[in-house]
Amino acid sequence: MAKWQELIEEAKSVVSGKTLDAVFPPFLFVFSNSFFGLNTAVGIALFSAVLLGVLRLIRKENWLYAVGGFLGVGFASGFAYVTDSAANYFIPTVISSAALVFVAFATLVIGKPLAAWVSHLTRGWPLEWFWRSDVKAAYREVTWLWLLFFLFRLIVHVVLLIDGNALALVWVNTILGWPGIVTVLVISYIYGIWRLRQLGGPGVDEFIAGKEAPWKGQTRGF
Repeated sequence: MAKWQELIEEAKSVVSGKTLDAVFPPFLFVFSNSFFGLNTAVGIALFSAVLLGVLRLIRKENWLYAVGGFLGVGFASGFAYVTDSAANYFIPTVISSAALVFVAFATLVIGKPLAAWVSHLTRGWPLEWFWRSDVKAAYREVTWLWLLFFLFRLIVHVVLLIDGNALALVWVNTILGWPGIVTVLVISYIYGIWRLRQLGGPGVDEFIAGKEAPWKGQTRGF
C-alpha cells in the first residue's frame, strides 16, 4: 500500500494538473475543424487555451502553465493556419519528439544520460552522485527507455502526418501525450529504484553525508 501511495505521489508531481491543457485544445480543434472549417477551429482552439489560462490564474496556479499552454496552442494553430492543413496542428509535437530523441541519444553518447539531468534539475541532487558507476547505469538504461518511447511516438506521428489524418493524430497525441509519458515515467521510477538497489551504490543522503559502504542504497526517489 505504501509503495502504491509513493507511485501516486510521484505521478502527481509529474502531471501537476497539466493534462487538461495538453488534451482539451487538440480535441476541440479537430472537432471544430470537422464542422466549421480551419479558420474557426483555430479561433476556438486559441479561445480554449485562453480560457484554461484564466481558470488557472483564478485558481492561483502557476501562471507559467497558462502562458505555456497558450503559446503551445498558438504555435500549433499557426502551423495549421499557414499551411491550410488541420493535420499540421501536430507539427510542433513532431518537432518536440525529434528534439527529445536527439537529446536523449546525444546524452547517451557523451555518457551523461538525460534521465540523470532531469532528476538533478527536478530534485536538486548533486550531479557527482549521478555520475558514479554504481548509479549512472540505472539512469543510462532509463534514458534508453525514454529514447525508444519518443522515437516510436515520432514515427507514428510522421506517418499519420504524411497521411494527413488529423483525427487519428489527435487520438495518438492524446494516448502518447501525458498518459503515455506518465506511464513511461512510472515504469522508469519502478525500474530505476530496483536497478539502483541491484547496483549497490549509496543513496543520495548517504553520498551527501559521506558514508562508507555497506550502504542502505536509494529507497525512494529516482
